Amino acid sequence: MVKSTLIVRASDALPLAASVDDEQTEQSLQEHKQQAKLVFRRITPNSEPRCSIESGQYTLHYLIADNVVYLVITDKSYPRKLAFSYLDELSKEFAVSYGAKVEAVRKPYAFVGFDTFMGKTARLYQDTRTANAASSSMDKLNGELQDVTRIMTKNMEELLWRGDSLDRMSHLSTSLRSESEKYRKAARNINIQAMIRQYAPIIAIVLFLIIFLWWRFS
Repeated sequence: MVKSTLIVRASDALPLAASVDDEQTEQSLQEHKQQAKLVFRRITPNSEPRCSIESGQYTLHYLIADNVVYLVITDKSYPRKLAFSYLDELSKEFAVSYGAKVEAVRKPYAFVGFDTFMGKTARLYQDTRTANAASSSMDKLNGELQDVTRIMTKNMEELLWRGDSLDRMSHLSTSLRSESEKYRKAARNINIQAMIRQYAPIIAIVLFLIIFLWWRFS
């Protein structure tokens, strides 16, 4: 379920708009909204444009487009495809309505009027069955589904407390390390198999001679 949405300017984390949450939601997400602010401050020009950050029972999904960060907090079980479909819709409408004004604003929440569109769109995405149907219809018009397997996934603890990074190069480095480890294991297995093929006949002959001599002289 879509819980809360925040929109900020990427270059300085200036809040531009936010969903109006009820008191219960506000209290339950207080810690996660603070985490979102920390995430905004960690974003750089080299950051991944799409990322999912797991934090307890919730996940923070963000999308960066045209110097604007769109972030939604959802239940951990909420499909990533729907979360980013929701963010895509917000980014397109926001760009049309306020894109030309983003760089000029100085006061926080200059575009509070965008809450109306956020509220309507969020309601469409509350029920995953309805959202899936809407998303499927959009996919038929817009082409193939967003490949969510290529969206970077982080853990909040690693990101905020262990110094992990949101940068593309960090993600690439992690992927390269993973691939390198995979190839090292494959190479080791190939070497072992080659040694077995090379020495197996010799070992077999030696074992045969030992067994033969033991049988002959026992």
